[in-house]
Amino acid sequence: MFSLFKSKPTLAELIPNNYVDIHSHVLPGIDDGAKNLKDSQFLLESMIGFGFKKCITSPHTMANVFNNTIESINSAKYKVENELSELAQKLDLQAASEYYIDENFIENFKNNPLLTLKDNYVLVEMSFLNPPIQLHEYLFELQLAGYQPVLAHPERYTFYHNSFKDFEKLKKMGLKFQLNLLSTVGYYGPDVAKISDKLLKAEFIDYVGSDIHHKQHISSFSRKIVIKETKAFETAIENNQFFL
Repeated sequence: MFSLFKSKPTLAELIPNNYVDIHSHVLPGIDDGAKNLKDSQFLLESMIGFGFKKCITSPHTMANVFNNTIESINSAKYKVENELSELAQKLDLQAASEYYIDENFIENFKNNPLLTLKDNYVLVEMSFLNPPIQLHEYLFELQLAGYQPVLAHPERYTFYHNSFKDFEKLKKMGLKFQLNLLSTVGYYGPDVAKISDKLLKAEFIDYVGSDIHHKQHISSFSRKIVIKETKAFETAIENNQFFL
């Protein structure tokens, strides 16, 4: 907690020592995150330094771009566990996936199990350009299959910024929202920070995630918070204990 009359804290200062991260890209060579084990080592060491207690990393699964499977993700995880065993154990490294919502995703979960954050909680994302035409139908089918969708970084979907009712519709469908930590320091721009505040104020944010990919993300943890809804943000951070 901090006074309005004092300087705002950095993001790193708000990360508790028991923080559970549910969104990152630290496995080597399988998506646009860590390119190799050296990158993985740097990211894991940095996360531990911030106070992360557990990391449920979430490499992309996106047809024709990152054709990951449970096997390819676990293979990369085992490589980290074998070659960076001390870090993997200290951080309690686990693996899920961030699934891209499109027609290929529908076929995927209808025919194969998904790699979830916990139980039936599955991390999903969509295009930053525009939502799938059949988004609500896809999400309904996902729920019908027994999964609880957690929408990654809703604040970054700029096509919803001027239509808050679209966020409301997704919440009414039962979606959980995961805010990116770096959105609170203006990393993705002032508009994303502004809508982050609005989503927090509406109590739409359920969880948070680092979405760490590279060194620039790590260095941005030293930036100061720009959002106003810090109490709601701290509550969302605490909510991640559900995944412990």
